[in-house]
Order: sequence, then C-alpha cells, then structure tokens
Amino acid sequence: MAEHSSRPENVRTLPGAGPAENPRGRHWVPGARVIAETFSLLGGRGDISLVAILPLMKVLVADKISPKGVAFLRQQPGLEVVEAYGSTPEKILELVKDVHAIAVRSETKITAAVFAAAPLLKVVGRAGVGVDNVDVEAATERGVIVMNTPSGNTIATAELTFTHLLCGARPVPQAAASMRAGHWDRKSFSGIELFRKTLGVVGLGRIGGEVAKRAQAFGMRVLAYDPYLAPSRAKAMQVEGVTLDELLKQSDYITVHMPLTDDTKYMIDEAAFEKCKKGLRIFNCARGGIIKETALIAALKSGKVAAAGLDVFEDEPLAKDSELRSLPSVSLTPHLGASTAEAQESVGIEIAEQIADVLNGGVIRNAVNVPSIDAASLKVLGPYLDLGAKLGTLVQQIAPAQIATLRITYWGKIVELDANSVTRSIERGYLRRISGEEVNFVNAPVLLERLGINAEVTKSNSDSDYTELIQVEVVAPDGTVFSAAGTLIGKGNQPRIVSINGREVEVAADGKLLVLENLDQPGMVGEVGTILGQDKVNIADMSLSRLTPGGTAYMVVRVDTEPSEAARKVIKGHPAIRLAKFVQL
Repeated sequence: MAEHSSRPENVRTLPGAGPAENPRGRHWVPGARVIAETFSLLGGRGDISLVAILPLMKVLVADKISPKGVAFLRQQPGLEVVEAYGSTPEKILELVKDVHAIAVRSETKITAAVFAAAPLLKVVGRAGVGVDNVDVEAATERGVIVMNTPSGNTIATAELTFTHLLCGARPVPQAAASMRAGHWDRKSFSGIELFRKTLGVVGLGRIGGEVAKRAQAFGMRVLAYDPYLAPSRAKAMQVEGVTLDELLKQSDYITVHMPLTDDTKYMIDEAAFEKCKKGLRIFNCARGGIIKETALIAALKSGKVAAAGLDVFEDEPLAKDSELRSLPSVSLTPHLGASTAEAQESVGIEIAEQIADVLNGGVIRNAVNVPSIDAASLKVLGPYLDLGAKLGTLVQQIAPAQIATLRITYWGKIVELDANSVTRSIERGYLRRISGEEVNFVNAPVLLERLGINAEVTKSNSDSDYTELIQVEVVAPDGTVFSAAGTLIGKGNQPRIVSINGREVEVAADGKLLVLENLDQPGMVGEVGTILGQDKVNIADMSLSRLTPGGTAYMVVRVDTEPSEAARKVIKGHPAIRLAKFVQL
C-alpha cells in the first residue's frame, strides 16, 4: 500500500504496526479503533498492510471505581472511557445508547430498560460481590455478560463486622459522642467482654469463616448455622455446627452472613428473637432483609436485644425518619462493607481487567450468567449450559438441605465436547438458591468444597434412550439419592426434563413446577387441578408417570403462577400425596 505524500491532519502513524523498517502500517483516526494485518506478497515484493478502521468501543463508568481501574481502561487500545458518576436513571438511559460496556458499584441500577436502550452492550461489570442492582435475567435474555469480583472485599467485610461486634460489646461510638458534647461520663458506657462468650455465625461462607477465625482469636466459642454445611467442614474450621434454633438459644452475639434469598428473607424475625437470650447483641454486614427491621426495633425497645450493629438495610439509603437512627444502642454504617482503600483498589482494577478482556475477545472471568470460555465455544455449549443450570437448581429444591455428594453423568454427543463449563453450570444451578449472588462459574467448585460436598463427574459410553442426556444426582448423608435428567429437543435445542427421581416424565425445563408423588388412584389429576383452579393458578403443562398400576405415581405440573401457601398446604395435606415440592427453575 503506497503511502500518500499528504495525509489528513486527523490521521497519524502508530509505530510498530508492521516490520521495524516499515513506518507504514496502522494509521490512527480519532474516535476509531484500527485493525491491521501485515503480510508479504507472493514473489517477495514487499509488505502490504490491510487496515480496517472501526468505531471505538465505549465503556461507561457509571459509579466511582479505583482510579487505577479507570486508568487501565483508558490505556487499552480501541476503548473510549466515559465517566458519569451520580447520573440519574434518565441520564443513564441516554448514555447507554452507544456503549459496549458498563462498570458499576452499587449505586447505579442497570435495569431491563437500560438493557433495552443499549443495543451494543456486551458486558456489565460490578466492582464488588452483589449484583442485586443489575437485572441479570434481562441481561441474559439479551446476551449481555454480567460479571462481579467475588473475593475482593472478603477481609474488608469481615473486619467491619468485627468492628461492629466490638462496638456492640463496648459502646465506643456512644462514648465518643458524649465526649464531643463536652461530658466526662464513665458510668453510662459500661460494656461486656468477648472472652468466653458465644458467637453464633449464621452462614459460614468466605466472610463468615473469616469472622469465626477472629472470634476464636478473642477466646470466643463459635457456633455456626449453615444448613448446607457438612459436619466435617465445620469440624475442620473448629466451630460447632448447630441448628438455627440451637444457635438462637445459646448465642450471646449473633452475626449473619447469608445471601438474601427467598429462604433467608426475614430469617431473624419476631419468632427468632423470642428464642434468644435476653441481652443478645446482633450484627448484619451481609444483606438487608435477613434481619426483619421492625422485629429488631421491637426487640431493642423491650431489652431482649441489648445492642445491634447494621451496615445494610431493607431499603437503602436508610430513611431519614427510620426509628433505627434514634435508638442509642444501635451502631449504623452506610453500607461500608467493601469501603477500604485496599478492597476498592482491588475490585476496581479487577473489574477493569475483566471488562477489557471481554471487549478484546479474551476469556470471560467471574461471570454470573456465562462461563469462562471464549465466544465460539459459548455458542456451541449455550443450550447445554441452560439445561445443566436448570437440572442443578431442580435437584437442589427436591433434595434435603444437607448432601454429601453431587454426581453428574453425561451421555451422547456432549461426551465429545469439553463439558467442564456445563459441569460448572450445574454446580452453579445447584448453589443458586444457597449462595445467592455470590456464586458464579468460577467459584462454584470452591463453594461446594466449603460445604463439604464431593462432586463427581462421569462421561458414559453406555446406551441411552436419548441422543444426549445429562443426569444430576445428589446423595444425602443417609445414602438416599435424589435425581433429575434432561435433554435437548427440536431445532431450537429446547431443554426438556425427562426424569425426576428415576421416574420418566416429560416437561419443559422452564418456569414453575409442582413435583408430586402420590398413590396411583382415580381422580388425582382432577383433585390437584381443582385445588389449583380454586387458587386461580393456571396449568401450562403436565406429565404423569407410574411404575405399576395402583402403586405410586409422579405428577409434574408446570404452572403459570406460584400457588399460594394455603393451596400448597392443602396439596401437601392430601392423604394420597406423599411428596409435594414447588420448584422454580
């Protein structure tokens, strides 16, 4: 390619584009990224550089992350960085029209409307653990990758928790406020010691485990409630695994470290406080809504709870007229769990690197909705990932809380593929309702190991009734096995459940399911249908299975809406129904 003697002012040569002696090659146009290939002509006449000028990919940094993270993004060729801190939701909708990536912390909400307004969007990166400010389902529907940084704030949150715990034992904030007011009051701020007291840790994941270590260093007895934690794991951490009721009754201090899920919302409510010791001290640096705030306020007023420390709240920011602000024995911080210089720098740099990797076609890391594989592999494995995730979450919901083994078996075409990503998807599906937003494709095996669950994977060459089949089994400590199997059908590779607990069924792996085991007797379908009909629940699909007439049968009912608690109670109480599980896929 001949170099023109006159070059536009907005075009300049970048060094190093071709061979060292060839200054030609890439040209830079402001507002564009340049792709160039240099090769030799047949016959060795010389070099030719093919240049493609494409628009820059735009990264919107909507919330403040580490300056080093922003600087890293600005240094990447082909990226344009727009910093728009404190933007209104309306402004965000304007800004995202031509962005390829968005970086956030917890302030900016990335809603379905944002995804709809951003046709070029490829990735959303959350500098932190939680992704509750990102509509992950809407992102997945539009093929947008959502990533987080799951380990960057572990120590910061654990240390803040222990700070609250110490302030709950010794009222330092209240004494400091009194001193600033000019008083010298030594009698009003007496506290208690941590030494030889009992700390109850609700949720023994990464952060809960770090808090437990620090409590042990202070000479505390540590109890732990985690329904999915194997006894061997608790023993290895030198804590006592107990039920939630035992923890509530025995603890002098309680700290919660659970994700906020349907199962953990209001886990600590009025009934829970009734079971606690008088003078309990309780702390939450995990997620607002695990402790019911109205119940906590009542317990503080009655003296049942002597002190509390909260970093998270049901609604954030905390309302100015919240009664929690006026209670003298409560220490409040405005969601500062990850607010240390070290944690913010770590997660800011990490999310910047992850975003750059995705935009440059590299490996996807710490994604909560896709595995760490390249785009070409993702296209092939996508349907299997969806099926695997749904089988994992189905089995988790029909099995008991504590299991010893997660067993995965593959048959058919998938045996020839790299099924590691599918395995991770199954593991993540199993953990989704246990670990919440903390779990992703990267850390799922580690979280299973922390729970003491052994994962086994088998690729089978034996015959199967299906061209390809995935079976997921979990083994309870007593040896009982719970299972589900599925396959892909049709041109669209739609996921289909074909077996539950060894019974042949056929139902779409989608939406809400009622899984029923009942005596095989006339009228059961009609009775279940009547109960759901009276509850205004529409049946979308149904599959029936039995081994022998008059024995037991399986009924899998796919419904449009969740049955009410009253309807589910009637179904479970039916004399012919032995098992009734409501499952959300």
